[in-house]
Amino acid sequence: MVNIYLKNYNKKHDIYELVKVLMETNNINFIDNMNLYIKDYLIIIIVKSNSVNVGIYLDKKLISKNKIKSIDKINIKKPFDKKINIAIKKCVYKAVMNIKDINTSWGILTGIRPSKIVHDLKEKNVDENEIFNILTEEYLIDIKKANLLLKIRDIQEKYVYPLNKEHYSLYISIPFCPSRCIYCSFPSYSIKKWKLLVDDYTNSLIEEIKQMAIFMKDKTLKTIYIGGGTPTSIPVENLEKIIKAVYEYFDTQNTIEFTVEAGRVDTINKKVLEMLKENRIDRISINPQTMNNKTLKLMNRHHTKADIEEIFKLAKSMKFNSINMDVIIGLPGENLNDIKNTMEIIKELDPDNLTVHTLTIKKSSKLNKDLDEYDIIKEGSLYDMLNETVAYSKEMNMKPYYMYRQKQILGNFENVGYAKKYKECIYNISMMEEKQTIIGLGAGAVSKVFYPSSNKIIRVPNVVNLNDYINRIDDMIERKVSAVNKMLTEEE
Repeated sequence: MVNIYLKNYNKKHDIYELVKVLMETNNINFIDNMNLYIKDYLIIIIVKSNSVNVGIYLDKKLISKNKIKSIDKINIKKPFDKKINIAIKKCVYKAVMNIKDINTSWGILTGIRPSKIVHDLKEKNVDENEIFNILTEEYLIDIKKANLLLKIRDIQEKYVYPLNKEHYSLYISIPFCPSRCIYCSFPSYSIKKWKLLVDDYTNSLIEEIKQMAIFMKDKTLKTIYIGGGTPTSIPVENLEKIIKAVYEYFDTQNTIEFTVEAGRVDTINKKVLEMLKENRIDRISINPQTMNNKTLKLMNRHHTKADIEEIFKLAKSMKFNSINMDVIIGLPGENLNDIKNTMEIIKELDPDNLTVHTLTIKKSSKLNKDLDEYDIIKEGSLYDMLNETVAYSKEMNMKPYYMYRQKQILGNFENVGYAKKYKECIYNISMMEEKQTIIGLGAGAVSKVFYPSSNKIIRVPNVVNLNDYINRIDDMIERKVSAVNKMLTEEE
């Protein structure tokens, strides 16, 4: 148990998230009365007018402390109330580091989008040297991670700027899968169990496509991404109807990228690939996650590495503009040699993009529910595995172009997307950096309405349940229309 006592400060969320990572526990309790503390850890945080004091106790004995004397000297280019938050987290971080030895690559950051810090500082005309210093000295980020953020921002610049409230991207959710992988927490439905709803879902989705296209007709559609689930798990005729509806109703003359997640090879064949090619899909994603058969079986994927290689080579022969592959580092039972095997095979296949995910143990996943049944890797070995993927990406002439982090991610690491030159997924950048409106269609899809002048995002989620989505399609449309209208009005 870690008890936390806050004085003269009441914003608990960020402190909770940081302590959870640093103390490696979810067993955290905020107390208002010091008399309630009896044993275990106690972190006392006292905020004064321009200073922060932190003391850490174990069974009532002081074991570490830290102090920041001048909050106003925190150099983050933000108002004083934001500096207080950073000062508290720095104090807590340094006090914990006196007593714990853990991975600290990301310093005090707990959010999923570290690269947004660099974008925001660049927009304030802060030079690169000062940004580097802010990342390493204020946010306490490791030098390698700070350099990674700067490199990613440089690649993203031509795709993100200039900001334009008239531009938007489209995300379309197909929430069906042939089976559920043990690590998955995405909204997805077994195609076998729910196949009778596929036609109704297709029709409702097309209606949402039609109505939102009418509303967005004066805006510029930049990228389209059909994801899931596994979009290719539904009948090819249904997927084609959805793709054709996008072309029929939306103005795509200025669209520069159209992606379809092909995802699992047990949902792809020549007919599916030919349909995608005929409908001008220029980017697909074939995601092995691993090239080790024992792990594929453990994950509840009903195919082999040979199947992955066969489908990938077929897709490559059809000359799609860009083919992505995803891998997951830290899958149960895998070691460094397994990662080398996976990366060696992927290197030979030679995709255009490679997204390297660090395993995240999501609350609603089977992996989390049955965690004791699986062999989860230790942090040190995970570090070596990730370094292996960095080395292979360089050998494949790829550079990192976007990254994000997740709660419950193993080792407090990150997910990184690599790409060959000019093969970056522009939708991924737009979605992750939140500098453009994303209109989400389909069950579980989330729209993000971007306000350029205030740099804020309003989230508008669709319902997850299939029947609710089908029966409430008009409500899904109206909520997005209202949010976009509000943004446009406030931006004028």
